[in-house]
Amino acid sequence: MAYNSKAKLKTLYLRRILEEETDAEHGLSMRQIIERLGELGIEAERKSIYRDIEILREFGVDVRAYQRNPVEYAINRRDFSLEELMLLIDAVESCKALTKRQANALTTNLKLMASDHQRALLDRRIHVADRIRSKNESVFGYIDEIHRAMHLKRKIEFKYYHRGTDGERHASHGGLPYVVTPVALSYDDGFYYLTAWNDEAASLYEFRLDRMGGLKTSEDGATRNPEIANHEYDCGEHAYFGRFNGEPMTVTLRVDGDKVEIIFDRFGETVELFPQPDGTAKATVKVRTSEQFFGWVAGMGGAIRIEAPTRLRDEYRTYLLKMAEVGA
Repeated sequence: MAYNSKAKLKTLYLRRILEEETDAEHGLSMRQIIERLGELGIEAERKSIYRDIEILREFGVDVRAYQRNPVEYAINRRDFSLEELMLLIDAVESCKALTKRQANALTTNLKLMASDHQRALLDRRIHVADRIRSKNESVFGYIDEIHRAMHLKRKIEFKYYHRGTDGERHASHGGLPYVVTPVALSYDDGFYYLTAWNDEAASLYEFRLDRMGGLKTSEDGATRNPEIANHEYDCGEHAYFGRFNGEPMTVTLRVDGDKVEIIFDRFGETVELFPQPDGTAKATVKVRTSEQFFGWVAGMGGAIRIEAPTRLRDEYRTYLLKMAEVGA
């Protein structure tokens, strides 16, 4: 009975064998295919396998015959190419929002989409500098719950935590849960953020999901007001520094010639660059101004300087004087 049951599924077993063991560079001969099926308790002959291959092709599986010695059969096109799988695995490995367990599980599932030969190539390790893994297993469940609350037009409630000087997590807001109206979710620099309306402060706030605890949908209906209705995410037009939501501003930076690459690395291809006779360049960029932006400029040791607008340059000078007093 078991033999007959498997024999009826021969075409599916053939597909699985080809998916696991073949790719464009590695195929199986007809003799090898018959042997693999025999190991599964399925007796097959060449004519029936030819028919199965045609059925798979009609179904959309890209089974190719390669004129080697002997002829080999292989699945050539997959949902993702080897290069795309490598890119996806690297992205998972470097995502700060994932815990180690979640990253390992996703990586394992991605590898199942490759052949055995390709999996060996995917078993590589790329060092990701300063990679910090989230400790919060609930982040992706929170994303689903937040979308659910938004669909139901309700508020959410959760506790929010910050690290204290003892290195431990402590609940902010006097230990009381926040009850807020979810407005938008975003992903930036490896972390998920919630933009929400806080009735207590009558303002939009940002919360990092991995710092939340006990998030659930509230019975309270969502707040409605013009600020929420007109909220639009910046979509990256103005660069954030440390996710601090400062004033959006177009800034002109004076850049030493050997530091131009840093500007493009930080702000992307939207930079407008104007070479200067002294070997420097003026770079026009859009930023969210904040002390974190000033800190980034200061960290360049004078190789990048704020040139305009004058008001921002004066604020930067005040910032440097304050830092000098702190360090004195």
